[in-house]
Amino acid sequence: MINFTLTMDVSFDFSSKVVLISGGTGALGRTLVKKFIASGAVTISSFLNEKEAKKLKIENPKVELTKLDMLNEGQLLKTIPQLKRQFGTINILVNVVGGYLGGRTIIDLSETDWDAMMNLNLKSAFLITKHIIPLMKSGNGGNIVHISSRTGLKSEGGDSAYAASKAGLIRFVESAAQEFKEFNININCILPTLIDTDANRKAIPNGDFSKWLSAEDLANVILFLCSSGGRVINGSAIPTYGLS
Repeated sequence: MINFTLTMDVSFDFSSKVVLISGGTGALGRTLVKKFIASGAVTISSFLNEKEAKKLKIENPKVELTKLDMLNEGQLLKTIPQLKRQFGTINILVNVVGGYLGGRTIIDLSETDWDAMMNLNLKSAFLITKHIIPLMKSGNGGNIVHISSRTGLKSEGGDSAYAASKAGLIRFVESAAQEFKEFNININCILPTLIDTDANRKAIPNGDFSKWLSAEDLANVILFLCSSGGRVINGSAIPTYGLS
């Protein structure tokens, strides 16, 4: 397995690309939006929360916003063609949509909890990939990056639904990459652990923040995977563990 994090100041040129970041209003998403815009890409972010979308627009005035529920296939069927008409195509998809649920044994886990993790972390990835791939097939290919987790490789317990959904995402990426490699479409995922965000610091105030991953470093890995330099990487789950 590849295990690396790009910690230097990395620059990329995506000036001819259209990028869709699903869930770009979170900490990692905002960093990706900023870096793709700085690289010259036409950058679109999906959102659900209007307040967070306005904040993102203030931080990055050049970002294009589209409201989209990733679990609503009807919305995807309407929104993706609209994006094609407006921007011509989607060259890059970075899917940041996901969530975590832990601290519960299987006995304590409800069916609703289980379904929520499967939907948020796996079904959303399936649906957005399904409806973006035809755009990439009709163009000159593209790049897709999903966010899985190290927990998708090994769980320490208490997070069975989350672990299963992230493990499923790794296998989904492997399968999708094989299905569409002949169309010059690269599909990968990264496997982070704890990301250093305000929300995580509040949730785990006694954590060792020095060992947590920075959104900047993760964004650099993702941009590399979407660049010409990452063309040889396909169907991979990239460990981005940092020092944890």
